Amino acid sequence: MTSAATDSAVRYEIGADRIVTLVLDDPASSANTMNDAYLAGMAAALDRLDADLADEAAGSVRGVLVTSAKTSFFAGGDIPAMMAAGPQDAASLAARVGEVKAQLRRLETCGRPVVAVLTGTALGGGFEIALACHHRVAVDHRATRFGLPEVTLGLLPGAGGITRTVRMLGITDALTKVLLEGRRLSVRQAAELGLVDQVVPGPEAALAAAREWIAGHPEAAQPWDRKGFRIPGGTPSTPALAVNLPAFPATLRKRLHGAPMPAPRSILAAAVEGAQVDLEAALAIETRYFVGLATGQISTNMMKAFFVDMQVIGKGAARPTGHAPWRPQRAAVLGAGMMGAGIAHVLAAAGVDVVLRDVTREAAERGKAHLEALVAKAVGRGRLEATAAEAMLDRITPTADLDDLAGCDLVIEAVFEDPELKRKVFGEVQTVLAPDALLASNTSTLPISALAQGVSRPEDFLGLHFFSPVDRMPLVEIVVGRATGDAALARAFDVVQLIRKTPIVVNDSRGFFTSRVIGAFMDEAVGMLAEGVHPQTIEQAALQAGYPTGPLALTDEVSLTLTRHIRAGFAREAAEGGRAFEQRASHRVIDRMVEEFGRPGRAGGGGFYEYGEDGRRVRLWPGLVEHFPPAPPALAGREGPGQVPFGDLQERMLFAEAIDSQRCLDEGVLRSVAEANVGSILGIGFPPWTGGVLQYIEGYPGGVAGFVARARQLAERYGERFSPPSSLTGRLAEAG
Repeated sequence: MTSAATDSAVRYEIGADRIVTLVLDDPASSANTMNDAYLAGMAAALDRLDADLADEAAGSVRGVLVTSAKTSFFAGGDIPAMMAAGPQDAASLAARVGEVKAQLRRLETCGRPVVAVLTGTALGGGFEIALACHHRVAVDHRATRFGLPEVTLGLLPGAGGITRTVRMLGITDALTKVLLEGRRLSVRQAAELGLVDQVVPGPEAALAAAREWIAGHPEAAQPWDRKGFRIPGGTPSTPALAVNLPAFPATLRKRLHGAPMPAPRSILAAAVEGAQVDLEAALAIETRYFVGLATGQISTNMMKAFFVDMQVIGKGAARPTGHAPWRPQRAAVLGAGMMGAGIAHVLAAAGVDVVLRDVTREAAERGKAHLEALVAKAVGRGRLEATAAEAMLDRITPTADLDDLAGCDLVIEAVFEDPELKRKVFGEVQTVLAPDALLASNTSTLPISALAQGVSRPEDFLGLHFFSPVDRMPLVEIVVGRATGDAALARAFDVVQLIRKTPIVVNDSRGFFTSRVIGAFMDEAVGMLAEGVHPQTIEQAALQAGYPTGPLALTDEVSLTLTRHIRAGFAREAAEGGRAFEQRASHRVIDRMVEEFGRPGRAGGGGFYEYGEDGRRVRLWPGLVEHFPPAPPALAGREGPGQVPFGDLQERMLFAEAIDSQRCLDEGVLRSVAEANVGSILGIGFPPWTGGVLQYIEGYPGGVAGFVARARQLAERYGERFSPPSSLTGRLAEAG
């Protein structure tokens, strides 16, 4: 077998069987990406392929295999290059994307069968390379994922992914099953959709299957390159499709709530427009939409959060070094309510034996019964195999007996948010646990250092703040107290990753990061009621800003009584520290809702919303308009007396969280920008298009200077809470 230079990102090898193998193997990186090295390597490989195809004396090339020397097949596009692209780079980016597409067209029209041998994950640009092959053979591995997740980065597949999936699956299936959700498909899921043609048990079997397919398909070509090809399901002019296609924009509008998320709309447009023209024109349409997204600020924001910042966290930047990886053998969860049961669920799903303890055996069994119902639903929907579900539930032991906790090396307390109760339960259990057990409290606001006074080993004590519902929420906030040791933090970090959650590490303070900042969001929104803003307008302003839930609905979920309880804790802490506690308009609204109207939130039967017998939200409580009357409506397109501009409503919510997050960073509560951004999106629903709370500041029109100027304007109109922190104004002063 001969090969090209070994330092090429695409090695060219040709065997005695006259089958060419293109080995994707960037020598400068642990993963393959569509960078300059790839472009140069693929160009050289295709030139050599053309030469070998033309060399009749050497014997004709029979086919081409595309493989990878990396653990993953191909990671995708060159994220750093795309993040750096601005509107001024549109022409050069379009040319670069055009070069990638031209190379893939050369490959799929070379006149010989081309097979992708997928031995690992292929996402984004990597999967687009596979789609340009005539046949795809995948190794069956549970961790392997295929798909086109560009929409989750504010982009669209720019190397032919839209054009080819539409022609493979049809417009409807391509949009709903691949493109608009950006799903990361398992091997079996990809095969069921027809994106993978063969699934085999291992790499050797994959190579053998690929060679066998080449032997049996010497005249292979892409379906769209054959005469008479028709897109499955038809084009937009096909009567059946023409009837249903108009529903797509309406569905997108409903899903996005008007949030500034251009990628889904661009994907829809590129798919529909591209289906009406020939392949080359469709590829050009795709490029135009891709460049528009890639040179905009929103994609930069989202790539920063969901790629760069997530990588920083995933690689363990916050985990102390010098500590061996740790896995708990037996965990105790104290409190079998919704939160405690959820924590037991994710631990058991990760293979950990769990003792679920409550004050009575019946209460503990109710917690497990709740999990059994959840698991049964997952099995019924095909998300979990019945055998795996049974094994997971078997790992959970409900009990009220203290002795059943003997030897547990991890304990997570999930009782009511009361410091005395939390200290009491730790005092009861710590004598029966393993002597070096990791001790964690699932508190959302109480200072960890104060709670640590109730344990004998404060160096092994910290906070593990889960979010509800635990099985679906992807974040865990690890809270480090003053006495918490590095070994405990390292072990906690490993636990969070074991249960497949994203960990952020914060330092101790009341409310920590997430609860404190989401409190600022709810305070700002609820206070708008007192200003005469219509409640429906408040909810719409948040949804159209990109929040997943309206703030009044969210406050109901948290419960108005709990927000009062948390507020009282902040007030006590301020008084103990000799500081004034700021009274806000939202406090008066909450107090009236609870005391005067008896509406404590969803769990209490009603809050800002009314709820049906099944607990589902029905409508905003009509009494809101009666007791907090809205200002007169606007006339002739102008703001009415006392009315707040809609854009101000949106930015007040966004700025309230961003400014408080900056203060958290300045005070040392937050340890890194990456954790702030990721934590705000995954934990408290900060709009994804912003890239997170601190990236919102950086990416604001005009950058930090623009943010500071707008903050000062909001402060002048609505209060000093919007005054920009000195850390931001100081940056501007230093920059001159």
